Amino acid sequence: MSDSRFFKRRQVGHPSPAGRGVKTLLLLLCLAALPSIAPGHDFTPVEKLLQEGVKKQVFPGASIAVFHKGETVFHQAFGNTRCTRHPTPADTTTIYDLASLTKAIATTAIAMQLAERDSLDIDRPASRYLPEFGNHGKESITVRQLLTHTSGLRSHADYIDSCRTQSELFRAVINDTPVTEPGTLTAYSDNGFIVLGKIIEAITRRSLADNFRTRFSGPLSLHSTCFTPGRELQSRVAPTSRTNAWNLNWKRPLVNDLNAAIMGGVAGHAGLFGTTGDLLRFTRMLMEGGELEGKRYFKASTIRRFTRREGKQERALGWDLRSQEGYASTGPEFSEKSWGHLGFTGTSLWIDPEKDLAVIMLSNRVCPSPENKAIKEFRPLLHTAVARSLGYGPAPQEQEKPLRQKSHP
Repeated sequence: MSDSRFFKRRQVGHPSPAGRGVKTLLLLLCLAALPSIAPGHDFTPVEKLLQEGVKKQVFPGASIAVFHKGETVFHQAFGNTRCTRHPTPADTTTIYDLASLTKAIATTAIAMQLAERDSLDIDRPASRYLPEFGNHGKESITVRQLLTHTSGLRSHADYIDSCRTQSELFRAVINDTPVTEPGTLTAYSDNGFIVLGKIIEAITRRSLADNFRTRFSGPLSLHSTCFTPGRELQSRVAPTSRTNAWNLNWKRPLVNDLNAAIMGGVAGHAGLFGTTGDLLRFTRMLMEGGELEGKRYFKASTIRRFTRREGKQERALGWDLRSQEGYASTGPEFSEKSWGHLGFTGTSLWIDPEKDLAVIMLSNRVCPSPENKAIKEFRPLLHTAVARSLGYGPAPQEQEKPLRQKSHP
């Protein structure tokens, strides 16, 4: 499929005027919660797979959305939001902790706008924007290397053991020494995106949460996607794991990631919450070349720049790429041009530009325990079932390989 075909511009009706009131918002939420399946496709294998995922306790519940050739062809929820004796049924308005989808949907998306508008040069050292970062062998690390996880920064650390405040945690990150030589190895790094989040805040002089709200969630009408959900949204948030590690003398934010919690629930690597309905709008904007309903968020060339594969690179700029060898969470039917991201809590977003196809999965697979790893086996099965239900590859069949029962320690 050509770029011009993929980055098409569609004519749509104008959105409803703002200020319709609480009744209108509640009605929209009720309508949004209804499952949606477009005529002409048999998604029975997908539905059975999701039902089996709930039964086998891959996750308590999940919401799945499929966007194909300009249409939402499948949008449905399964299971429950809670892993308790009194569960609440999940629906498509359930709000999930997006975990590392934050890296792509918030941090990278903001960086894309800044790079497009000349506020951010990704080939300059990160210390140009954050001078305190330029020490202990990190002086030459570029913003590009942070985006592609080639900075050499450590992947992760449990700062709850040594840091009591956001400033203490950030000092620990910026005073760390690279574990590998920058630019030599691709190694996924939460710490790199913590730094990116702070670079964005330094450039814009606004918080990451405020940047996301004014650039995306507000203009795109993503009413349920934000950092630190307020009281009015919390009843719809699916719970995640609750460890006993939180020993600070202030209330823990909702976010599952402990380091993001120490940072007040707003960080470059994690902290965003959202729904499949909201992510459908964000994804549709990306697939339509950065424009939605007459408003432009990115140039199409910026999206191509940040999502293309450079040589044999394993990652694009802030976005993951379909693995060329071995395990691929997309399964075999997504093309090698596919890009997206995963989240630790059981979330994912994958876009295949060749097929004009996107699959969004949100779940709380870490409830009650993050030791439940069955999602790794489930993800490729889901993407394969969706692709084959749309006519790609062999005809969809009953699941050949049954899901294994998950186990907790």
